[in-house]
Amino acid sequence: MDINGLKFGIIGGGIGGLAAALALRHQGAHVTVLEQAPELAEVGAGLQISANGMVVLRALNVVGKTPGAGVRSFGTVLRDYRAGRFVSEIPEPAAGPTYYYHRADLLGLLHKAALREGVEFRLGSRVTEVCEHPSGVEIALKGGASLHVDCAIAADGGRSEIRSSLNGPEVPEFTHQVAWRATIPWARRDQKPCAVLTMGPGRHVVTYPLRDHTLMNLVAVEERSDWHEEGWRLRGDPEELRARFADFGGLVGEMLEQVQEPNIWALFLRPVAERWQNGRVVLLGDAAHPTLPFMAQGACLALEDAWVLMRSFRDSTDVTQALAAYEACRRPRAQRVVAAAGANARNFHLRGPMRLAAQAALMALGPRLARRYEWIYSHDATV
Repeated sequence: MDINGLKFGIIGGGIGGLAAALALRHQGAHVTVLEQAPELAEVGAGLQISANGMVVLRALNVVGKTPGAGVRSFGTVLRDYRAGRFVSEIPEPAAGPTYYYHRADLLGLLHKAALREGVEFRLGSRVTEVCEHPSGVEIALKGGASLHVDCAIAADGGRSEIRSSLNGPEVPEFTHQVAWRATIPWARRDQKPCAVLTMGPGRHVVTYPLRDHTLMNLVAVEERSDWHEEGWRLRGDPEELRARFADFGGLVGEMLEQVQEPNIWALFLRPVAERWQNGRVVLLGDAAHPTLPFMAQGACLALEDAWVLMRSFRDSTDVTQALAAYEACRRPRAQRVVAAAGANARNFHLRGPMRLAAQAALMALGPRLARRYEWIYSHDATV
């Protein structure tokens, strides 16, 4: 269908929402992004964009042959926790390299591209209700204003209220894992930067460089049951972080000593949504398929969603058909990737003899492990 002039309201100004806005605007749609925050901003954090996400960013003209503010990865190094002993190395995927971005930098690139293409932004706009009509959707905003659109896209995260309106109330499952994240100043430059996964009993730490190697991103995950708050912006105590990972040595131990302002959040498991759309309202990104961070695919899946949603409109005859085609295309892949991330959560935290046996296997098989997930990285949503 020709979506030139069709009106879309995107709820949420994160990476998935901005990518969808840009993709639809490229086809001539009128797109308004509604973001409840007064500005598009992210607390300091890194993310990984593998080849399946980079292909979408390039197709949207957000990045070119160079990755913009991203740092190229040359693979992943696996280490043991006590002294940082080398265990194995996983080379970069055959599909192409991963890039490390500061979340705010990637959001800035998408925002700049969206503004250039004429996407409208309404910041400080909190959505209070979404009402479907035969001819469209009315998005009600706090304060009494409203927006009338042909299609509403909920890109408002894993705790999406619109997801609940489509699927009913859900009780997320606490994984008994808690994640800490921080960035620290960094002055050491590696000619072939890698993500470093340092594994210990019931815990692991992932580190990788950001912003031309001037920052180091750190995510530390531990198994515990006494913390249940889910928000990403909750401040943690740096001394408690160091105490909980006190037996981690080597370079990661040095990094932990430098952390000043960590954030902490409990990891909850939500299934891929049973229902993604109702013919006028549709879920995108974490609102449809929240995933644990153990495959680093949350942002990449949202980028894929954005492109497939645009293509579904281009290849369909009306809004209802387009949303049904999008859901049918995306659900199986999202379910498979989410399951892979859940399996990794267990693999990183082995104890006792199982941990030692797993390390021995990694020493032998590490160079071939990249093939195991090639189906993720080689996927090209733009073809």
